[in-house]
Amino acid sequence: MTHQGIPRTLAVLLGAAAAVVTLAGIQAVGSIVGPVVLALTLVIAVSPLRNWLARHHAPTWVQVAAPLAVVLLVLLGMVAILSLAAAQLAILAPTYTTQFNTMVAQVQHWAAGLGYGSEQLNKALASFDAGKLIGLAQGVLSSLLGVLSSLFLIVVLLLAMSLDAPVFARILAAASAERPALAQALMTFTAKTRRYLIVSTVFGLICSVLDVAALYVLAVPLPLLWGVLALITNYIPNIGFILGLIPPALLGLLEGGPKTMLLVIAAYIAINVVIQSFIQPKFLGDAVGLSTTATFLSLIIWAWVLGPLGALLAIPLSLLARALLIDSDPNGVWAAALVSGRLPERGSAPPDQPATPGGPPPGPNGLPSAPDHSAPDRSATSDRSAELDDSAELNRPPAPDQRS
Repeated sequence: MTHQGIPRTLAVLLGAAAAVVTLAGIQAVGSIVGPVVLALTLVIAVSPLRNWLARHHAPTWVQVAAPLAVVLLVLLGMVAILSLAAAQLAILAPTYTTQFNTMVAQVQHWAAGLGYGSEQLNKALASFDAGKLIGLAQGVLSSLLGVLSSLFLIVVLLLAMSLDAPVFARILAAASAERPALAQALMTFTAKTRRYLIVSTVFGLICSVLDVAALYVLAVPLPLLWGVLALITNYIPNIGFILGLIPPALLGLLEGGPKTMLLVIAAYIAINVVIQSFIQPKFLGDAVGLSTTATFLSLIIWAWVLGPLGALLAIPLSLLARALLIDSDPNGVWAAALVSGRLPERGSAPPDQPATPGGPPPGPNGLPSAPDHSAPDRSATSDRSAELDDSAELNRPPAPDQRS
């Protein structure tokens, strides 16, 4: 009986429809899903500390309290710094109105000297307002504070997940016997997420310290704020560097003119691009397991679904989706290759791949393998052995007649 599966076109359409419905549902409950994923990511980040305490036979309450305290100190410190800096920026914004109006007048005079003093240009320059420029920086801060506004929910989730983490680790180890693909996929997700967070945090701190030093030298206001912003935006793939550059560059323009703005841009490019584009990838290696296109698409999709928190957690969310939908499926070898941008390794074909009827057995990745002439043909060898046995039987002398 021939088994007829679902047509590939119908399977693709059903998968796309299910993805749209799922993403729309996640977006509808984003205020819950976002903190849950953030808490899960933070618990995974501090799991090495919990494992170290367990290896040193620390009490159970210490294994739960110490990682939780580290995460809470980091979160509360970031909230305090961002709140203080946002208040200072709100006080500082109105003081730049005079400088901005003077700058607009200088640009109008310079454009008139070049013969471009048209009415449209004057209207365009006059339409700008310092409050609009500062409002961009305030909008970024408001988004970040909005992410941390549900701090109570995050803390409760952190406590619950920290209590369940040791039990979950034992369950996952026990499940590897019956569901090896799913268990391995989840363990790979935690390992890649943890490595990604550790490497990104270390290099983000390096970039932030250097950015703060450069802003101090250039006399840009609120350098500590922009350093914290650079650290946070370091977790946003592809465009995080640009988001962290815009506010200090605008303040540099208002504080010291175009020269200061250009120096801020040059300093950020020299620090962030060199570290994040040339040094950090060498240490990160294959921790992400996502191609450049997949990383950028994940940023767009998760930012649309969960807002600023989705942009911050784009990589962990994509790694979780890959673990549940691709890596846990033994037949998802080529789907994983498309997502990661790497050819599958030899021997990674699904274990239940049937052999090709009338042909050689499937090789790595499910492709038919060429016949191995170096290996002996077992069927031919067995036939030859049978022939030799028959010949020996015919040529054997008759046994002596034993009579009593």
